Amino acid sequence: MGVIKKVVRYSPQNAGGITYFNIAFGDWNEYTGKIDDNAVSNNHDRDKILATVAATVIEFTKQFPDTPVYARGSSDARTRLYQMGISSKWDKIQTILDVYGFRNQKWEPFRKNINYYAFMAVRKKK
Repeated sequence: MGVIKKVVRYSPQNAGGITYFNIAFGDWNEYTGKIDDNAVSNNHDRDKILATVAATVIEFTKQFPDTPVYARGSSDARTRLYQMGISSKWDKIQTILDVYGFRNQKWEPFRKNINYYAFMAVRKKK
């Protein structure tokens, strides 16, 4: 098996006059020139990949501390996977980021063991 190129992309978005960045990641498809966020490579490196993506969020919010980062999985299962990743590192994450989950048509502070549709994170103010 060859090398699988993983890509993380931050895309600026605007909703209701609020600017935020959508984070997308997945396998780079050489043929389409796009990120394939539905690819399943089964390399048993899921936790390493999620940790790397999380590290990019930490670095991104260091560079852009007032700009929220939005994340949602390409499927409900992937969104749950991201939630499990946030929950497993929550003690560290909450010292750096304010994280919100979207459910019941509104944003609320992230809490473990609650199913969310999407997530938003912004760097904590010092």
